Parts: sequence; structure tokens; C-alpha cells
Amino acid sequence: MLIAQISDFHLKAGGSLAYGVADTAARLKRAVDHLNRLEPPPDLVIATGDLVDDGDPRAYDDLRHLLAPLKPPLFLLPGNHDHKPSLLKAFPEHSYLTRPLEEGGRPYLCYLVDTFPLRLVCLDTVTPGEHGGGLGPIQLEWLDRTLSAQPQAPAVVCMHHAPFASGIGHMDAEPFKGRAELDHIIARHPQVERILCGHLHRTVFRRFAGTIATACPGIGMQLALDLRPEAPSAFVMEPPAMMLHAWSNSWGHPPAMLTHVSLVEDESGQYTGPHPFFDVVSPR
Repeated sequence: MLIAQISDFHLKAGGSLAYGVADTAARLKRAVDHLNRLEPPPDLVIATGDLVDDGDPRAYDDLRHLLAPLKPPLFLLPGNHDHKPSLLKAFPEHSYLTRPLEEGGRPYLCYLVDTFPLRLVCLDTVTPGEHGGGLGPIQLEWLDRTLSAQPQAPAVVCMHHAPFASGIGHMDAEPFKGRAELDHIIARHPQVERILCGHLHRTVFRRFAGTIATACPGIGMQLALDLRPEAPSAFVMEPPAMMLHAWSNSWGHPPAMLTHVSLVEDESGQYTGPHPFFDVVSPR
């Protein structure tokens, strides 16, 4: 099984540049083309939030148009820049989004995909109006119940916000709510192979609750890699990138998850190849 993870498009309506700099529509189009050329093709694509930049309903119309050519099945999660009602309206055929959990009058778009060798347990960590993320009692109870239903089935947990500090000052100003409770639940379910996150716009790995939590690089832009506690909010126009999570066995071992990062071509001819290795020598 091959899962392609894309995240943080920050799409602006009408092709406007995000923050006056980033042509996020063009970058998303290249990412979709890149996904459609992958061999072998992914079994599914999971988009882990911040699909648009400001919740503009027109941006979701553009998003639908840009994602339409995508060949593998697509699953969506909201991020803190998303407006959930507009997302639901733009993608009515995504029926898995239409049965939200309710807490305090707020919907949380949590869902399970269990038609593949790995179960995808997808959590909505977004509270409208808040930049930071977290999980409340209703999401945590649903997660525990969902994982407990098939304790022998390998699973990945997908969500927008990362439940760990990144080391990038401005991103760590708002800690993940419910982090200790999430740690406790995941630690009791060793079948969780990965926690797949977005939000950080960089490739980040961290051990969490006995498994590995990863943050996916962004499509729209990458965060400036500034590890000072006082790091200001800033981004850089590094190439769009995605993660490819491969569930497979090799060398006679039981199945395990391998994660690769795939950069998206930023301009024609930027990445030539593949070129064959030849006359390879392993010196004695």
C-alpha cells in the first residue's frame, strides 16, 4: 500500500498570490501532475489541511477544479485556515465528511477509512478561530473507540496539527491541547504505525507515544527553518514537496512503513533523470 500525503496548499481565490508572493494555484497544479505521474501510483492521497488560505468559498471552488484531475482516491482534512462549511459545500460527494462529531455546537470532521491494508483514522484538530490545534474529549473518545475496535489491524492516524513542538518559535506559541491524553491513547495501541500531520510546512520527525509522528512539507510554501525561540513568522519559497508512505515487507521482515519525501518539479527540466548507476564499486 502506498499513501501520498500532501498538505498546506494555502490556495487563494482567483489565482491571487498568497501573502503577495506565493502562486499557490500553480504549485498545487504541479503537485497534482506530479502525483499522477508517480510509479507505482498511490493507492490514495490524504490532504492534511490548510487547503485554502482564508476560508473564502471561492477558493474552495478553485480547489475543486485544481484537484479534479487527480487520479488516486482523495481524502481531505481541514486545517486552521479552512472554513469547514465551505469545504463541505464544495465537496458534497465526499460523504465521509458529512457525519461529523459534535462538541459544544462545533463540528469535528473525524472519519475512518478501512478499505485498505492500513486503516486511516482521520482526526479533526481544528477549533474555528484558533491557530493552534488540539483534541477534546469527544475526538479522543472516538479515537480510542475506533482503534480498540480492531486492535490487530495496523493503522495510521492523520490530522492537521502536530502534537509536538517544532523548535520553530512562532509555531510553538500555542501548544497542542489534549497532547497528554493523545499520548496516553496512542501508547495503548501499538498497531498505530504513524501519526501523519501537516501545519508545520517542513519535514519533521519525532518519536511520540511509542510510534513516529511526522509533519509533511507544504505545497504552497515552506516555513523558514529558524530554530531560535524568538523565530518570527516567515516562509521561504522552497519547492513544493509531499510524503510517500509505503506499507510493505522486504528482506523477509513483517510489513513496516517507510516514508520518503518527493519534491515537486518547480520549473521545466529542474530534476532530470532517473539516470542509471553504472560501474558501481564497493572498495575493499
